[in-house]
Amino acid sequence: MEMPENLFELRRILGISPKRTAKTIVPYLTENELKILFEQPDVRTRQGKRDLVLLVLMYDSAARVQELADLRVKNIRLESPAIIALHGKGNKTRHVPILGKTKELLIGYLEDHKKYSWGIPITDRPVFFNQQQQQLTRWGISYILNTYVNRARKHDDFNIAFAVTPHVLRHSKAMGMLKSGINLVYIRDFLGHINVTTTEVYARADSEMKRKALEGSYRELYTEQLPLWESDIGLMQWLQDLCK
Repeated sequence: MEMPENLFELRRILGISPKRTAKTIVPYLTENELKILFEQPDVRTRQGKRDLVLLVLMYDSAARVQELADLRVKNIRLESPAIIALHGKGNKTRHVPILGKTKELLIGYLEDHKKYSWGIPITDRPVFFNQQQQQLTRWGISYILNTYVNRARKHDDFNIAFAVTPHVLRHSKAMGMLKSGINLVYIRDFLGHINVTTTEVYARADSEMKRKALEGSYRELYTEQLPLWESDIGLMQWLQDLCK
């Protein structure tokens, strides 16, 4: 807009294809690593209960960290079928089902919510808040997660070589759904992706699934057994003479 006389050259520059670079593999936690992580909060304390619900809901809903920070009590429905409404990118809302233990944890946690005195209706309160009863920020949520990840690293079976961010839990949920055989289209809707090609990154990430797919399609084309070197009389005689 400042130099319209250069519009032709600028359009040519913008039309240059980006250089191809190596794509990073999606980091995620295994089921066993997630169990170790969820065992770290001390649920005997009020803060520990909050942190456990935060971690479990972050994983089970595959929510983006800002979606979790903005979550209000009114966005949660615990009557069957239980769901939470997440407001994501582009001001779009998606409904995520809440099942099993996650629902039970939320019921108990929201009961404790009523014990606090607020100046606003309970439905408008943030689900996760700090000691000053202020909404947790995305950095606060990342700090809480990092605290328990550092504790989990002391466990022998928690051997990971990457940083665990809130988005890693989102990746972990997507990988868990994929391993369970859920169609990529449903995973796309669950994660709130616009295009399924964005979701396909998870199908390329799991080496175990690739191995099983290869094993299922593998056919033995060469069936002859390789000869045993011990049965080669000439070779054995040469080795005996060499040792004399």
